[in-house]
Amino acid sequence: MQTKPKRAALYARVSTDGQTVKNQLRELQAVAERHGWEIVATYTDEGISGAKGRSQRPALDELCKAVNRKEFDIVAVWSVDRLGRSLQDLVGILGELHSKGIHLYLLQQGIDTTTPSGKAMFQMMGVFAEFERAMIQERVKAGLERAKAQGTKLGRPTIGNVKRKRILELRAKGWGIRKIASELRTGVGTVSKLVSQVT
Repeated sequence: MQTKPKRAALYARVSTDGQTVKNQLRELQAVAERHGWEIVATYTDEGISGAKGRSQRPALDELCKAVNRKEFDIVAVWSVDRLGRSLQDLVGILGELHSKGIHLYLLQQGIDTTTPSGKAMFQMMGVFAEFERAMIQERVKAGLERAKAQGTKLGRPTIGNVKRKRILELRAKGWGIRKIASELRTGVGTVSKLVSQVT
């Protein structure tokens, strides 16, 4: 019985207008041909830095929406830094893929999550996420101590001490600004300002 070929989506990105995604796509198309994948979608962000988040990268945003709809079985990218430079963004993207059972192929790093060693990469990203949360926690603690030593008052009077403490606790656990604001029913700007004062 012949198995259906894997449906593949290609993603390519370049930082400046003077660069082109053609070389990345050509190599990814060759990989797809070697593996017998059927390319069902191609996403490209051109002239956009990898430091920018998903909301500022239209093609990546479309890719992630298609991931949620399970429109393909594997996402092929030329290199991990094409997906993003922020560990938080990378972990988020990998988590979305993993939750939908979609594999990832990174050409330059030789990572293919259809293999046992590639699957281990997903687990490693979880370790990196924990490390990042620990770093955020340390920065928050250090910022609180510095502010206390300098006699700085944190936040605006409109935030109660209990809520202020809860915001910082959640941030120390690695929660994002928007998630904290939603959980505590506080403005995103208020949470962002308070966090920036102690980190």
